[in-house]
Amino acid sequence: MALVKKHTTQDVAEFPVLNSLEDATNFFYSAQTNEERDYAIEEIARFEGGGEFLADYLNDEDADKQIATKVASVISNMDPDDAPIERVMDLLKLNNAYIRNLGISILRDFGDSIKYYIVKFLIGDDRDLRIFAINVLGDVNFAESRDMLVELLENEEDINVAMTAVDYMGEIGEVEDIPLLESLKERFSGDFYAEFAVDGAIKMIKG
Repeated sequence: MALVKKHTTQDVAEFPVLNSLEDATNFFYSAQTNEERDYAIEEIARFEGGGEFLADYLNDEDADKQIATKVASVISNMDPDDAPIERVMDLLKLNNAYIRNLGISILRDFGDSIKYYIVKFLIGDDRDLRIFAINVLGDVNFAESRDMLVELLENEEDINVAMTAVDYMGEIGEVEDIPLLESLKERFSGDFYAEFAVDGAIKMIKG
């Protein structure tokens, strides 16, 4: 089997040349050292479907922290066109706070590349996905987050979706957004939760 030298500050290790995703994943599972495992992870990302394999590894509540950190670093350095962005977004649904934070970090590194996925969810008919997209906006918080939430709130009729957006508007909204927030009280008139959430967001914006 052909070998490739992997340089480190201490010595030179020899690793097999991996010619397919199957080769790379098999080497990953059989790795005996951190160096071998790291090499396998880097190689996996080179192959079609490799990003999905790595994201699926992270999508595990019991994922090893050290391995997960390496996996997240490798995914972050992938070309956004090849990266499994939607699967990375799914990491934010996990109970494991460490993995969720890795997911947030990856999405921040991709920046504007995630906008397509957020917009797709925000304009979709699935209420839960709209709420999820809002939470991603709140966690990643890139430049257009506020504009996207404002656009959503202008027409949103589902109170749970709207109030999720209102919560984040309290953190990133501006004084000029207050009339829009006030209008939600009329849209959801008679609902104490809506009035309470809107008033709280406005208070936060005013400081």
